[in-house]
Amino acid sequence: MTNKRLVLARVIMVWVVIGLCIFIYSIRDRASQLAIYGYPGIFLLAFLAYATVLLPAPGVAVIFTMGAVFHPIGVALAAGTGAALGELTGYMAGFSGQTIVEHADIHERLSRWMKANGPLTVLLMAALPNPFFDIVGVVAGVLKMPLYKFLFWCWIGEILKMLLFAMAGSGILK
Repeated sequence: MTNKRLVLARVIMVWVVIGLCIFIYSIRDRASQLAIYGYPGIFLLAFLAYATVLLPAPGVAVIFTMGAVFHPIGVALAAGTGAALGELTGYMAGFSGQTIVEHADIHERLSRWMKANGPLTVLLMAALPNPFFDIVGVVAGVLKMPLYKFLFWCWIGEILKMLLFAMAGSGILK
């Protein structure tokens, strides 16, 4: 890819991420209504909730609730897949080279962890409910972690996290 095309691709990615975040943030109050559409709605809800970068959006609370309505494993698969695909916005932001957290302490720490154990870091941070996973995606993009590797480990971690919330919502974890 020529240098001009790479710069253009990066600029487009940044604008896509910004536009998607603004859209999702603007509909955050109505997002839970998507769950009435079953597993596809749960997938879409999780995608939208996790596609925001550093902005709050509803997510695991609805997954908890849907675990009481639908089979927890189905909820986990739909929500985990949607969440993993939604996390691509953070990866794209980092890949574009336009990071807003580059000089933060957490960015430096995650960069060291990612360089030492990238897949394990992605898996663990995706599986744990935490506010820093957007930064993990950004760091993975900055470090040019292969997209398939980021997406796979993120997907596994998100499914594990969503399964826990769905099972708790269904009452299995009493």
